Amino acid sequence: MANTFKNSITGSIGTTNTNVYTTPALTSATVIGVSVANVISNNISVSVRLTDTSASKTVYLVKDALLVPGGSAVLVGGEQKLVLEASDVLSVVSSTASSVDVIVSVLEIT
Repeated sequence: MANTFKNSITGSIGTTNTNVYTTPALTSATVIGVSVANVISNNISVSVRLTDTSASKTVYLVKDALLVPGGSAVLVGGEQKLVLEASDVLSVVSSTASSVDVIVSVLEIT
């Protein structure tokens, strides 16, 4: 088994749901960090979802969270972790075009 730390960085996310991390085939992943940042000068709302493809279920980590200009939120980190199976997807959408930057940090296990 190989363990690899990786970051997935996605900038300028807007009003279209955007996949920010997909677990590769034949891999599991422990998400050790998810941070979202408002990069514009207006309030925005942000939603982050996890899709478990094997169970055909999608749930919110956060739904319509308010981020003030220059604000950020750490959705996973510290004591909290997420375990993802192969092909599971984290996605992000904002209320405003090109307004959110996201960093996802994972430990992939193959």
